[in-house]
Amino acid sequence: MQSLRALLALGILIPITLVLIPVQHLAVRFNWRLSHQLPMRWHKFVCRIVGIRVVERGVPATDRPLLITPNHASWMDIVAISSILPVSFVAKSEVAKWPIFGTFARLQRTIFVDRERRSHTGKVAGEIAQRLADGDAMVLFAEGTSGDGNTILPFRSALIGAARHAVTGSESDRVWIQPMSVAYTRLHGMPMGRQFRHRASWYGDMDLMPHLWAALREGAFDVVISWGDPIPFDPQTDRKGVARFAETSVRHMTATALLGRIVPDEEPKLLTADTDG
Repeated sequence: MQSLRALLALGILIPITLVLIPVQHLAVRFNWRLSHQLPMRWHKFVCRIVGIRVVERGVPATDRPLLITPNHASWMDIVAISSILPVSFVAKSEVAKWPIFGTFARLQRTIFVDRERRSHTGKVAGEIAQRLADGDAMVLFAEGTSGDGNTILPFRSALIGAARHAVTGSESDRVWIQPMSVAYTRLHGMPMGRQFRHRASWYGDMDLMPHLWAALREGAFDVVISWGDPIPFDPQTDRKGVARFAETSVRHMTATALLGRIVPDEEPKLLTADTDG
């Protein structure tokens, strides 16, 4: 029965997606406004068909430029986040080579970065800055990789520094960095628990296609997306301090969502002076 459910979901998604791909390609090529809205509508549809229920806590910042820094646990993060706001992502360069998903990423105007090459990171930072200055809401998975959905990995500060480039030459004197938590809390309406969260999380050396097929067979995932307070970032702001602050905020929101109750706040302190050179 579960396999039949997965096949039906694919039978609905594949033909509709094949129709929309050339439309989005043209929208991106000619910079139509549709290029921002169509991915969000498509991901809403994917959530409905796959069975991903998104619960949103808090609100996204309306000010721009905006860099969003969520934790990362699964390919489903992208579907869930994209279903609530028109965004583009910063992804590792390997994603561009993935069959099917690489195409989807390019059609959502993803910026690809080779994290192993510091020189490439600097070049990409400029591209991120330009997109931020143009008003795009950019999503950066600041952990640098996906985790198991139960814990938050340390946030990397290098690409957060792209926010500084966005301030330079901008009409605004600051960029807003907004922490976001993505937490998988329920499966078929029942609390998921640590031992079952791997059914949603995709990390380590797990193969993508078997995990995708299993998720289609399973369905009925609840994901809580929590928005933290936006952090102002100007040329004097310490990017490492911002990374620590955002990480602590995401860790707190994730623990609250997974435990189903408010947990004590670690009260992170945000430094305003740039001490990292």
